[in-house]
Amino acid sequence: MSSAVLAEQNLAGQNEEWPKGHYPLPDEGNVIGKAYTVTVKDDEDTLIDIARRHNLGYLEIVRANPDVSIWVPGVGTEVTIPERFILPNVERTGVVINIAELRLYYYPDVSNDESPRVETYPIGIGREGFDTPLGVTKTTMNIKNPAWYPPESVQREAEERGEKAPSVVPPGPDNPLGDHAIILGFDGYLIHGTNQPDGIGMRASRGCIRMLPNDIESIFDRIPAGTQVNIINQPIKIGWDNGQPLVQAFPPLGEEDHTMTALSDAITRLEQRNADGVRFDYEQLSDLLASSNGLIESLNPKPEPSNKEEDDDINSVYEELALHAS
Repeated sequence: MSSAVLAEQNLAGQNEEWPKGHYPLPDEGNVIGKAYTVTVKDDEDTLIDIARRHNLGYLEIVRANPDVSIWVPGVGTEVTIPERFILPNVERTGVVINIAELRLYYYPDVSNDESPRVETYPIGIGREGFDTPLGVTKTTMNIKNPAWYPPESVQREAEERGEKAPSVVPPGPDNPLGDHAIILGFDGYLIHGTNQPDGIGMRASRGCIRMLPNDIESIFDRIPAGTQVNIINQPIKIGWDNGQPLVQAFPPLGEEDHTMTALSDAITRLEQRNADGVRFDYEQLSDLLASSNGLIESLNPKPEPSNKEEDDDINSVYEELALHAS
């Protein structure tokens, strides 16, 4: 292993007993992992190369490093690794896929002497016009070295180009499914590998969930048929760590701004956990939703106001969001 990779691993503070992307479930709160920085050691490294080594997708690494060149970050450049995650606000069982986050969470069954844990991996999802379906389903079959049968949409596009799509693509380097495929109960949809790993962390598929080859290989034999898969669209996540409220917002898919429903749900979840009656800075919340950069931010308290000022504060946030949505 290169000295650069060893240095990155040391900075990450990973326990050797926990592979990259594996975390014990927190006893309290819903936050896992830790953000850190690495220094580019190789002038041939791209930001995407660094992302893959650190369990991140394309948009995650780019949003965390907006001023760093994607293709030539440069030796000596510090790169932020946002390896801190708020767990989705759903039942922690089986596989949970948050399409807004472009990330998969897997809660494996553990024996009584094992620590409950979660594994998380970057994914690619359906591009515009080929939306990944939402809802609860199950895995039905795991196939190693799958053949790919181009769907009608691929065949039509080939015809429009004056070409003919193959009836089947056998296993191999040209197969877009990669070497592993997990079939879902949603007809025609799979979790699979890819021969185009640069698309991980983006909307680039025809609706299926793509994973990096090493990632799907690592879970392939551990996800049996019948495992629950919950595909959700949760662009705003509310976290709690040592009593500190946290917000993580992603751009809403197919919409210009977050909806009033999303904001109302976020405020409700904040207030439900607000046992100490802390006044949150709702103007800051509005700013975080406007940026929607996927980074976890602490939500600050505000000085105690009068009841009228508090009502005006919350109302102004709703009004600002409504203005954006109009």
